[in-house]
Amino acid sequence: MRIVALVSGTGSNLQAVIDAVADKSLDIDIAAVGADKHGTYGVERSAAAGIDTFVVNFKDFTDRGDWNHALTEKCLSYAPDYVVSSGFMRIVGEEFIGAFDGTYINTHPALLPSFPGAHGVRDALAYGVKVTGCTVHIADAGVDTGPILMQEAVSIVPGDTEESLHERIKVVERRLLIATLAALAAKV
Repeated sequence: MRIVALVSGTGSNLQAVIDAVADKSLDIDIAAVGADKHGTYGVERSAAAGIDTFVVNFKDFTDRGDWNHALTEKCLSYAPDYVVSSGFMRIVGEEFIGAFDGTYINTHPALLPSFPGAHGVRDALAYGVKVTGCTVHIADAGVDTGPILMQEAVSIVPGDTEESLHERIKVVERRLLIATLAALAAKV
């Protein structure tokens, strides 16, 4: 199974996938890693691991549709079975979703459908729930509305801050992403 991973930041989830591929506990091919801006550590990590990288810089485009088209074409050029949003902080457009319909994977730091959007951890704490977690799902045209592939709960403990809770969720998120990719690879 071939994947293209998209990052906007440090790529810590991606590093877990790179490590699992390197130690042969995950049998997939990371065809490329792309970013929406220059200077992301996720791209640097990937290049250091010998993975092809690219940047489709959002700021290089005056039109969001042109950026979306360029990103879609670049990802398609690697012929991936799946595209993985690994901390990719851009909303992709209809063309991208259509090109990767049912094969664009996203992780979210909450148990969807609860607390969708950019602030799932903060929203869960503000609401006062005792359990939140992580979801790996297929991204669609909605905001965190696509079909759920896997989920795992994370308890909220007294004194949790947004940062402390998010760090515990990230540990689960890495494990769950690898498990999801392994399950999908077994079907390809």
